[in-house]
Amino acid sequence: MRSAIVILSTALATIVAIPALVVSQAHSRNFAPARPRSGYALVNGLRMYYELHGVGGTPLVLIHGGGSTIGTNFGRVLPQLSRSRRVIAVEVQAHGHTRDVDRPFTFEQDADDVAALLDSLQVPKADILGFSNGGTTALQIAVRHPGKVNRLVIASSNYKRDGMQAGFWDFIEKGTYADMPKPYEAAYLRINPSQTGVRAMHDRDAKRMLAFKDIPDESIRGIQAPTLVVVGDKDVIRPEHALALSRTLPHARLCVLPGTHGSYLGEIMTPNLSDRRVGIFTDLVTDFLDGRE
Repeated sequence: MRSAIVILSTALATIVAIPALVVSQAHSRNFAPARPRSGYALVNGLRMYYELHGVGGTPLVLIHGGGSTIGTNFGRVLPQLSRSRRVIAVEVQAHGHTRDVDRPFTFEQDADDVAALLDSLQVPKADILGFSNGGTTALQIAVRHPGKVNRLVIASSNYKRDGMQAGFWDFIEKGTYADMPKPYEAAYLRINPSQTGVRAMHDRDAKRMLAFKDIPDESIRGIQAPTLVVVGDKDVIRPEHALALSRTLPHARLCVLPGTHGSYLGEIMTPNLSDRRVGIFTDLVTDFLDGRE
């Protein structure tokens, strides 16, 4: 299994992916989105980085996965998602432009930070799209701050430990910094040329994943926001787990797309994916957010 899974840095964990993605590490192209408006907000003792793209409509918050940045996860979908709405993309504690601070690193804390950021931007309610670890954070926002959530898109994320493919947890336990994919390491170092920082990010993600506890079914059942659950048919998240999540949520739809972890949104580990396939994902998300599902 160690040869079958590769550390990625997005999913609910430290940085894990599926083998097919490893081949494309050396071919990553420029995934940087068009120049946005950007800034920092002081939230819960954290100087949190965010970007603003597009205008109008219900704001859409994008939350990246473990080990990632706005650009590495969302660089190819941001231009399309921001055509008809304001998009608020964030980088959570220890990731990208947002430096680490001496405090607990949990999905609950990330959820509280995003909620506080929305307050600072005077956004009372938003749609939220979370990918991988970011999807787990999005679920926690809906649990802890339900009044701030309009609609949810949970992409390739788990809410229980058994949601992962066989061998995942063993791999996370044995993984080391050397397993971190070069595109993720390079993206971090371009933003913050600190080996200490990138190692701290990796270690924080790994420890948080190993300490992950199931989100109780009763908490998931309490989420009233309409939700689109998305997963790849060869994802690190079991499609059966995505189905279970969609059936536990009171108002959810399920979408299974061909591909691996993050390939359907064209994140940096899948640079050779056609723009047409990325467009299918963004069209589905846009229709859902606009109530045309």
